[in-house]
Parts: sequence; structure tokens; C-alpha cells
Amino acid sequence: MKTENTKYLITVVGPTAIGKTALAIQIARHFRTAVLSSDSRQFYREMHIGTAVPSPEELQAAPHYFIQHKSIHDNYSVGDFEREALDTLGKLFRNNQVVVMAGGSGLYVTAVLKGLDEFPEVDPKIREQLNRDLEEKGITYLQKQLEELDPVYYNRVDRENPHRLIRALEICVGTQKPYSAFLSQPTKKREFTPVTIGLTAERKTIYEQINRRVDIMMENGLLQEAESLLPYKQLNALQTVGYKELFAYFEGHCTLKSAISEIKKNTRRFAKRQLTWFRKQDNIIWFDHKDGTGNIFEYLSSRMSKD
Repeated sequence: MKTENTKYLITVVGPTAIGKTALAIQIARHFRTAVLSSDSRQFYREMHIGTAVPSPEELQAAPHYFIQHKSIHDNYSVGDFEREALDTLGKLFRNNQVVVMAGGSGLYVTAVLKGLDEFPEVDPKIREQLNRDLEEKGITYLQKQLEELDPVYYNRVDRENPHRLIRALEICVGTQKPYSAFLSQPTKKREFTPVTIGLTAERKTIYEQINRRVDIMMENGLLQEAESLLPYKQLNALQTVGYKELFAYFEGHCTLKSAISEIKKNTRRFAKRQLTWFRKQDNIIWFDHKDGTGNIFEYLSSRMSKD
């Protein structure tokens, strides 16, 4: 028997360029509800082209939250997002039985659906020193340090993401325990029922769509956008595929052609990591991106009618 008070958060996940935004909007329009973005780079208003922010037409098709609501100069963590997203969901669920969330940032999705692992407070001077180490000695130094202090997490983390490396290292140094020892704590209770849909495709198709998207971004002005952000390249928000490769071009480390090639290659690697992350999660129902919405709505109807 269906319970009218049951609230559902329908989450659309999958690799970049797979069509998550379009599907999320279709679901939101079907249920006359809103979309929350859990894409951690679409939060920043200065980063528009390189983060594939929904178009004005898409933003008008359904109410959106957490799209370009922060500046690259703001300190905004996944914990901040968890708190704000849950607060927003609480308000939206007052008038909606269903809300939609979409994005490829696995940690941010997990934060909303299950909650973050809790870590002890550590001396902020540790992070300051690690940031200096990154600036002076490079990311390889941090990678080697993490491999020594926490080989378990070293084999799981995106080792090209300095923010993740520094976060893990500050816990290792500050607690004298591996960062991985604090992971996988019990799931936190949520006031909604999660329903998660994954979009996928053959690897060749994903890679072709990524390459095409990068070309379109360049045609739409990504080079100029990146150049305007070059003075702020050290900010965490800009440690992002699509920007850091162009920063290298502006600084004379490579040609524009090779920078674009690197963007495509690094985006393909990112998509592979996204799929690895999401396929380790439970309770995701996967659909081929070509399936169309018929099968997906049929599944949603069946799934929600059981509660």
C-alpha cells in the first residue's frame, strides 16, 4: 500500500556528457518539481562554459538549485553542501512528494543520500603547511606522502585532485591514524526515500560524446573563460579538468592543440573514475542512455507504488 507521506529523492547519476541534465529535467517536469545539482563545479558562477552548466532554456524548464550560487573565492566544502542541500530538500518536500537531484560528483551525491563520515578536528596549521608543500614541491610529493601514511586510501582516491590529497593527509598527520580508518561509518537517517537511476553507455560512445562536448566548449568560448580566470588558478575550484590544461597553455608549457587533447584525455579518465565510483554503490538501477524515458518512468512508477 502506497503511503502518501513518503517523500522520494530521485537521483540521476553517471559519467560526464551522458545526458544527466536532460533526463533530470524530464523527470522534474513529469512530477512538477525541482532539480538540485550535485555537480561540485557547477556551483561556481565564474565557471560557466567549462562546467557544462544547464542552458538558459534548461534552467527555465524546471526550477534548479545549487547552480552558480557560489564564487570561486568562497570556501565551500562537501559538508557545507550536505547541510544546505538537506535544508533545501526539507523545504521543497513540504509541497512536493518528489524532488530530483542530478550530478556526477560521487562524494556530493553520497553526502546527501547517506551522510558524510565524521572526522575529528585537526590543527588548521597542518592544512596550511600541506598547501605550501603543494605549491613548493608539487602534487607528486603529496601523493608519495599519502602512499606512505595511508596506502588503502591512496589506492582509492583521485590522486590528481590536490584537494582530496590534502584533506586525507591533514587527517593522517593530525590524528596519527589513516584517513581510511574514519571511512564507511553507518548511513545517516534521511527523511526521504532515495531512488537512484544510473545512465551508462558503451565506453566508445561515452568517449565520443566527451570529445564532442570539449569541441563545443571551445567553440563557445572556453579559451576566453579560462584566460579570465588565470589570475586565480591556485584556487581549489579551478583545479578542474578543462581549466588547468588551458592554464598550462597560457603559461607556455604546451600548444593549444595539445592542451585541448589533454582536456579530452583527462575528461575521459574522469568519466572512468565516475563509473568506478557509482558501480561500487548499491541500489542504483542502470539504464542505457538510449533507452528513452519510457522504461525509466515505468521503473519509477513501479518502484514508488511499492511503498
